[in-house]
Formats: sequence, structure tokens, C-alpha cells
Amino acid sequence: MVRDVLILGFPGIQALDLVGPAEVFTGATTYLAAQGRPDDGYRVSVVSETGQPVATGSGLALVTQTLPDPQHPVDTVILPGGMGVVDVCKNPDILNWIQTVAQNARRVVTVCTGAFLAAEAGLLNGCRATTHWAFANQLASEFPSVRVDPEPIFVRSSANVWTAAGVTAGIDLALSLVEDDHGTDAAQTVARWLVMYLRRPGGQTQFAAPVWMPRAKREPIRAVQEAIESEPGGLHSITELARRAAMSPRHFTRVFTIEVGEAPGAYVERIRTEAARRQLEETDDTVTVIAERCGFGTAETLRRNFIRRLGVSPDQYRKTFA
Repeated sequence: MVRDVLILGFPGIQALDLVGPAEVFTGATTYLAAQGRPDDGYRVSVVSETGQPVATGSGLALVTQTLPDPQHPVDTVILPGGMGVVDVCKNPDILNWIQTVAQNARRVVTVCTGAFLAAEAGLLNGCRATTHWAFANQLASEFPSVRVDPEPIFVRSSANVWTAAGVTAGIDLALSLVEDDHGTDAAQTVARWLVMYLRRPGGQTQFAAPVWMPRAKREPIRAVQEAIESEPGGLHSITELARRAAMSPRHFTRVFTIEVGEAPGAYVERIRTEAARRQLEETDDTVTVIAERCGFGTAETLRRNFIRRLGVSPDQYRKTFA
């Protein structure tokens, strides 16, 4: 049976949040037809409150159909993101439609800030969810009942709700859903057509901009922060940092954590990681040289740190971002 896929359209939508998954499901339908299975594909529809064309954030106009009866069973509902999400979250008619259609859909998928729509509709209460790394803190703040994880490319949030990170992550999730429905061969073929990984390495932390902690209020702690950032590869043991701040190690650790929001050791490691990221992007120096310069000591220590924090090795990171 052909599976109906509804993608919610609205003014200010992020075009790739919609077009990416649509291309995956359409590509899978083409593949299945070529395999002699034309009735196993997907029927993709873009729907909106008015049924009129909606303008994306980049100015493209997308043709839509009127929102269908939410009581009618449907296979997949996709809630994209975009700057227009702010207004949609205040629209009770669309929120009611989302709540009702979710009860009659096999699965609901959010892409990027589309997670805000699902959260506003109550679909993510008590669930682990992800969204674009730049909006993860905002989602967690506005919806404290949602366990926001900014790292995954996508995550199964509940039995029938999936959430994906920003923009192109909707393609990753759609490929995974096609794989669930029709097997790896189908999903891999579509991924090749799109010149995509079927499963890209690492999480979205590798794409995120550096997150710098705010400056401490106390001058001695600020001075320690500046010392770490100006020389990531320096000797930054707790004893040495406490000496700089003219405090005992125990008192320094407590005050630093309160002022900065992160323990001194974790802060040093994060600053070193960001320094290594920049050097992998901007220089041709070997991983061994970068590891020594940034305070990791050995290439193996740097590799373990990258895999733990970013989900990829230094070599993989350099291939992607250099």
C-alpha cells in the first residue's frame, strides 16, 4: 500500500527541512517502482492552513494543499522548522490539527526547529529530543519537560515521534525511515543518488560553533580563564590554576565552577579541543604536532578526546572541515 506522507507548510519555513525529506521519499518511490513494487512507495503532499502557496525563508514559493482531515489515518507527518515556527506555535488551529493527526499517524517527524511545534503540541512531554544545535538551549528553556540532547543527528523520541537536528539532518532521518520501511538496499541507493552518507559519522557537535562560557565576575577567575584561552597548551593543572588565582585548590575549584558553570578541568579540555579544531581546519600540521601544541600530549589522547566530545576522529574532522 502506498504510504501517505504529509509535510506541514507555513510562511517562513526552512526550504531544506521540507525539500530534503521529500526528495528522499520520492527517490525511494522511484527505486521501489524500478524493483517492480510501485504500490510500496510514498505519496508526498505539502499541506498548509490555507492551501495557498507559502513562501520559504529564502523567498521560494511552495505549492500546498489544504490541511486534510486529521482524523484520517496517515503514515508519516513531517513538521519542518524555520523562522515561521514562532507564529505557528501561536496558532491554535494548527496546533489542534497536529495533536489530532498525531493520534492517527504511524509516525511524526520533526526537523530542526519543527521540534518546537511538537513540543507546543505536547508530543514531546517527558521525551528525549533533539533540534538544531543553535536552538537546543532555547527548546530546553521553553519546554522543561523535554529532555533536549543537542548532540544526535536524529533521535527516536517516543514510540511514534522522531526528532532531527537542523536542516540537512532531515535527509539523514528520512533515509533511516526508508531503511526501516524497505531495507538497507533501498535507503543506500537513495543516499547514493543524493550523494549522501547513509549514516554520516559523528553527531552535530562537530558542526556547532564554539560555545564560550561567560566571563566570571571575580577578577582572579577571569584572569585564569584568559590564561587558559591564550595558551591552551600550557600547564593548567588545578594546583597551577589555583596558584594564579591565589586560592587553595579546593576553594578555587568550587569558586571556578560556580562562576563559570563548568569545572576547571572540563573547561581546560574544552578550550584545548576548540584550539585543536581550529588548527585542524586552518593548518597542515600533523595531528601529533597539534596534540602537543594544544596540551593533549599525544595524538592518541587527542583522538580519544575528539571521539568522546565530537563523535569523530581528528582525521575525519579534518577531511570534513579543512
